[in-house]
Amino acid sequence: MARTGRPKAVLELTEQEREQLSRWERRRKSSQALALRSRIVLACATGLSNTEVAAALGVSQPTVGKWRSRFCELRLDGLLDDPRPGRPASITAEQVEDVLVATLESTPANATHWSRASMAQRSGISKSSVGRIWRAFELKPHRADTFKLSNDPLFVEKVYDVVGLYLNPPEAAVVLCVDEKSQVQALARSQPAFPMMPGLPERRTHDYLRHGTTSLFAAFDTADGTVISSLHRRHRAVEFKKFLAKIDSEVPEGLDVHLVCDNYGTHKSPGIRRWLTLGVDACSGPGVDA
Repeated sequence: MARTGRPKAVLELTEQEREQLSRWERRRKSSQALALRSRIVLACATGLSNTEVAAALGVSQPTVGKWRSRFCELRLDGLLDDPRPGRPASITAEQVEDVLVATLESTPANATHWSRASMAQRSGISKSSVGRIWRAFELKPHRADTFKLSNDPLFVEKVYDVVGLYLNPPEAAVVLCVDEKSQVQALARSQPAFPMMPGLPERRTHDYLRHGTTSLFAAFDTADGTVISSLHRRHRAVEFKKFLAKIDSEVPEGLDVHLVCDNYGTHKSPGIRRWLTLGVDACSGPGVDA
């Protein structure tokens, strides 16, 4: 008489279990292991034997028997992985929350910001644990950026104008971003540099000679990246006017000039305003709009 083996556990699914297994089987984000286990249980629920299910799904017979038994014993929970062995977490979610809230909403006594040591002392966990929490949530208490909000009532309108010039410049016009770098030190090395040799970098003396300071005026063409520049000994409205005259002479005729400047005092002095409104209109060169 042929051996029939141990009787298989009867596997019947409720409608909710069948729907959940079908979702696990089809969902892209499900792990492949969970999707395979779902297919095994669904196939077993059709009445197939372990051997038939193993042949159909390309797995071993013991694998089918394992997940059939697990499902019959624990239902859907039986298809999930068991908790992995190891030391339990030493830091609770409440401790993590406490560190985050303290970092974001408070400062330590007699200090401007939290350090790992001060936060560890306050929260009762190690400095390395504090560092891991901060890294996980991308917190850097030691860093600070600056900002300034304009109180100009026309700030929004001016931003629209400037951004519009950058993104959609007018036809037959050039857009220049203008700024100055003042107090640039004119330094020279006290001795000539030794040239680079095989195995040796170029070498220069550590001491230098001062030749005073200079101011760099520059206008950056936002369309092609070219720069109009000039150097002046001082940084006054007189020098800025000379720089504007240089821009006026170098920009091709027939093009309007739009200058984007900051609110430095020399940019809006009476002499500059008169030059912009009268001097350019009187000449045959391009118009300047600052």
